[in-house]
Amino acid sequence: MATEITNHLPTIFQQLSIGLGLGMLVGLQRESVATRLAGVRTFPLVTVLGTLCALLAQTFGGWVIATGLVAMGGLIVIGKSIEAKTDSVDPGLTTEVALLLMFGVGAYLVVGPPEVAIAVGGGTAILLHFKGELHGLVAKLGNKDLAAIMQFVLLSFVILPILPNRPFGPYAVLNPYQIWLMVVLIVGINLTGYIAYRFFGAHAGVVLGGVLGGLISSTATTVSYSRRTAQAPEISRQAALVIMIASTLVFARMMLEVSMVASGFLSFAGPPLAMMTVACVILSAFLWMVGLKEPGEIPPQENPTELKSAILFGGLYAFVLLSVAVGKDLFGNQGLFVVAGISGLTDVDAITLSTAQLVKAGRLDPQQGAKVILLASLSNILFKWGTIGLLGHRELLRKVSWLFGVLLVVGGLVWVFG
Repeated sequence: MATEITNHLPTIFQQLSIGLGLGMLVGLQRESVATRLAGVRTFPLVTVLGTLCALLAQTFGGWVIATGLVAMGGLIVIGKSIEAKTDSVDPGLTTEVALLLMFGVGAYLVVGPPEVAIAVGGGTAILLHFKGELHGLVAKLGNKDLAAIMQFVLLSFVILPILPNRPFGPYAVLNPYQIWLMVVLIVGINLTGYIAYRFFGAHAGVVLGGVLGGLISSTATTVSYSRRTAQAPEISRQAALVIMIASTLVFARMMLEVSMVASGFLSFAGPPLAMMTVACVILSAFLWMVGLKEPGEIPPQENPTELKSAILFGGLYAFVLLSVAVGKDLFGNQGLFVVAGISGLTDVDAITLSTAQLVKAGRLDPQQGAKVILLASLSNILFKWGTIGLLGHRELLRKVSWLFGVLLVVGGLVWVFG
């Protein structure tokens, strides 16, 4: 037994050292806010106690950890009782919970991967340190924003887990769980842009306006700015830049979606999408350098987590998924490209995700899949071009025409020779 313990001494000292360091980190933060219950000495002791309890539990059983945790709870109660007799009572429970958490972190250093314990301990220190910023963030969020977050929780943590995770329907491509998972993915991306818009939208410049517009919906951004130029032609240059930046985000967004659904497919779909992204960046930079530096305001955006919108996207995704499978089976590659061209007119997310899913399942050749989503993106550019022609001022159409024309030429060359 003594020999075995001696062989493990380096690991034991490493665990104790990490526990001591993590406790010091959190203790320093608590000491900086002058908490009376625990500070720079108590937190390291508690974390090391957790590590020692876990080491003892390897010989005497898990009751040692449980006893240590109960003892910690008793000490906290005693400390709060003593504090209650003073004039400076802390009404919160942050320090108390942090003490129990750091005891657990110390124990986990022994029973689990140390990287997890380090991440939790470091994250705890960061969370405690940015108290003011987090409270300020919550204060800035309105009821609509909180409702959007709660609706996303409903979509992802309530609805998703109860859906059956098996294929249904013809071609066995309609998996309710997988379909809704794609809904959660897209809504999550849109929600990120929406929350950023709520903070910066009213004061965003054209660059940030285009980025946020691309995150939320490049098509909706194109429609909004086109309508605005019909009433105010003088903002046509600004609108053209916002639309170009939003279109740039489309290609980056497509690469993100592919990487999250079928990472192996990214080696095929990534290069053509990256080329289109570079072309968009160059064109957007040119517009910026010719003198457009006015501040801009993003048009009002809709809550992307509404259940109706989520169901509509889920239905669209399922329809595209089935259409791609049917088109491939009945008409070969020509059927695939027809579906991509039509579905990409108003939305590229559905065709991108469905193609990535089929490639991942081995139902579609990855090279053909890359051409499918590239064609869908070019179809989307054509749709935006037509939208600008119908809704926007002719000055905006004139500025955007050569930009989109260049993109379509580049995309066509990539499609043919890629």
